[in-house]
Amino acid sequence: MTLEPVPAHAPLELEHFLPYRLSILSNTVSQSIADEYQGRFQLSMTEWRVMTILARFPASSATQVVERTRMDKVAVSRAVARLVEAGRIDRGTFDGDKRRSVLNLSEAGWAIHDEVAPLARAHERELLEKLSEDEKAWLEKILDKLLGP
Repeated sequence: MTLEPVPAHAPLELEHFLPYRLSILSNTVSQSIADEYQGRFQLSMTEWRVMTILARFPASSATQVVERTRMDKVAVSRAVARLVEAGRIDRGTFDGDKRRSVLNLSEAGWAIHDEVAPLARAHERELLEKLSEDEKAWLEKILDKLLGP
């Protein structure tokens, strides 16, 4: 068996590299939704993601937000600080233990969530309309498999 020589530089063919393509898709979809809330509510993408986690999983810690989103710990910490300062989330303590904080959407946070969430769902529907019912089912199965344990 003869081995082919390896070129000195072998750049990734990004147009065929799955992580790159998924990143581009995620950024494209996220930015189209972000355009709806950034100007209207001065809300960053990271802040919106934190708010969606707290809407779905109330009384979460910042660590739990990081675990659920796979976002950078520092980015989440900064987003939480901005959201608390803006009055969009409330920070409390877990059973009075000041070392463990819990985060919840405030009334102001819920008001923003309740305006933005339907817009996000509409963007999702618009995106999925490009797929057949079989393709949607396969996409769901593939995502579950790739994101699963």
